[in-house]
Order: sequence, then structure tokens, then C-alpha cells
Amino acid sequence: MKKVLLMASLAILPVNSLLAANYTIDPGHTYASFAINHLGFSTMRGKFNKQSGSLSYDPAGKKASVTIEIDAASIDTGHEKRDQHLSSPDFLNAVEHPTITFKSTKVGWSGDKLSTVTGNLTILGVSKAVTLTVSSINCGEHPFNKKQVCGFDASGSIKRSDFGVNYGLPAIGEVLDLQIELEAVKD
Repeated sequence: MKKVLLMASLAILPVNSLLAANYTIDPGHTYASFAINHLGFSTMRGKFNKQSGSLSYDPAGKKASVTIEIDAASIDTGHEKRDQHLSSPDFLNAVEHPTITFKSTKVGWSGDKLSTVTGNLTILGVSKAVTLTVSSINCGEHPFNKKQVCGFDASGSIKRSDFGVNYGLPAIGEVLDLQIELEAVKD
């Protein structure tokens, strides 16, 4: 009888509560990118090729946190000379500030869905609160390796001068749009 009650209680347990776990970011399936106005002519886009971090996600308890570390020197706009300039002291100063970080401080929920992640973004040693809007989050078993995976897409905007990235203002845009597509594997 106890087994039947246990099985019945597990059957009605919300599926989301089974997803509560800690995850390690999969750098091969995580994409941190940006877009900025270039001299009023076009939108320049770029990405970072190296990132790491962690995700904690408990949808039943409406708790989540994320930490992302981005290698500033891994900037990639598809143009090597521009990437070298963006890594220089004029922009990211990747030698003195090799890591860009985002560490969440609070999350927002819309019903049962994670909707926002607010945290401290640190660029050039300057930390500012930034809120990212979560457009999707999905967790489950990976169809190929059978590991538990969570992935989410989030976006937001910052003023680069807030972080001391002032080169080329106002000709090169002030507002930098950020996008993060992240996948993480359960620890």
C-alpha cells in the first residue's frame, strides 16, 4: 500500500519540480552576441567565442540563478583587424580586463515561466545592474547524449558609456543590444 501511495504522489508531483538542479554551461552550445549601430550606416554584429559559467534552475520553487564568464579577447565580428581594435584599450582592454561577467541577483516570473534575469554585468571592471528578458527556457533530456539539459534565450540593452567604453561616441552607437543563447548540462 505504501508503494502505491508513493507512486501516486510521484505521479502528481509537478514535472517542473523534477528539473530543479544545478547545471554547467556548455561552451559549445552557448552564444553571447551583440549588435550596435555603426556610424549611422549599418548594424555591426559580433559574438564571443569563449564563455563558461553555471545555471541553477528550480521552476517549482520559482528560483533561478546564472553566472556567465566571457573571454573578452574572444570577440569575433568576422573582421580580424576590427576584432584586434575591439580587444584594445580603446574598447574592451582585454589584456587588463580579460573577463566580462554577468552574475544574476534576482529573477522574475510570468506565471510558471522565467521571464527576466537581473544581475550585475561587469565590463572593464565596472559593474552595473542589467535586466535581460528571457524569451524561452526549455529543460529536458538531450536526444543524443541522454543528459539533462536546460537552455534559454535572453536579450537586453546597455549603454556602453556606463561601463567606460567611450571610444568613437557618438559616431559609433551608444546602445549595445545583447543576446545570449545558453545551454547547460546538469551537474
